[in-house]
Amino acid sequence: MIRAALPIALLALCSACHDQASGGAGARAQIKAVGSSTVYPFTTIVAEQYLANSPGARPPVIESTGTGAGMRLFCAGIGAAHPDIVNASRRMKRSEFEACVRNGAQDILEIQVGIDGVAFAEAKNGPKMALTPADIYLALAAAPSGRPNRARTWRDVNPSLPAVPIQVYGPPSTSGTRDALAELILARGCIDSDPRAKQLEADDADAFKARCQRVREDGIYVDAGENDNLIVQKLTANPNAIGVFGYSYLEENTGSVNAVPIGGVEPSGASIADARYPGARPLYIYVKKAHLKAVPGLTQFVRQYTKLWVEGGPLARRGLIPAPAAVQAKAADVVRTEKSLVGAELE
Repeated sequence: MIRAALPIALLALCSACHDQASGGAGARAQIKAVGSSTVYPFTTIVAEQYLANSPGARPPVIESTGTGAGMRLFCAGIGAAHPDIVNASRRMKRSEFEACVRNGAQDILEIQVGIDGVAFAEAKNGPKMALTPADIYLALAAAPSGRPNRARTWRDVNPSLPAVPIQVYGPPSTSGTRDALAELILARGCIDSDPRAKQLEADDADAFKARCQRVREDGIYVDAGENDNLIVQKLTANPNAIGVFGYSYLEENTGSVNAVPIGGVEPSGASIADARYPGARPLYIYVKKAHLKAVPGLTQFVRQYTKLWVEGGPLARRGLIPAPAAVQAKAADVVRTEKSLVGAELE
């Protein structure tokens, strides 16, 4: 629907116009967004509402590339050849911001659009798993406690779990959901199960990441790409497997899969909103300030987001968990004032 890009038409358009964003040749009459597969469906809804409210506007081009890949595209420069928006299922990293600055895209709006959770799911006829962050760490980390991971069944990591093979379908390394899995679940499980991990985190961040956040690569964890709906299909075909994706996809597919509780808490709108669920995380869009006036309709598009992320709104009906009122107000103020992100605030 909105996913397909039109490179030939855009090329013809760009060659004839002036690019106000960068002062070079070329311009775009369409908004372009890349990034997170988790945020993708929400941005497509905003695009549909934007088109309904903007007669004559060109359909935005929205691509699901994963957060990491989207950041690389977004930060490669300003102007018609580069995206206006990157959807992100985690916060921008300082290294990514620095890449943006090097390429002339130093003025960026950071807008938190809501909250989501890293959800774990199994087929309706699955083994009815209930896991802890430590279970997941011991099953998926490349080197738990500093040693190569030899676990093959869930019982290998916890005697109370069934003796079924560990097979987890999840997002690739370019995904913000994969980053959140490592930072919110694996790191916590590492600290819970390894008495040396907390001190290691304080002393050597790189060594902590290698020990606590690196995912094994021996086929136990299966990179299923950026299409989260494909993971749901794989779970139906393999009832013993577990899938990892954004909570909105879990909510959308409750007829096909069941949630796997983590630490005794099932993912839900309430448990994610109040952070009881261990995998709760914020969702963002980032927008280039230089493109707001250069790309027709971009300002209106971003303002449209602020009208739709409320409780009971179209995005919430699609699975987005609204942010607290104070967070919504801060994000709306960023849109209204076009306040630029301060890179020093990032990690």
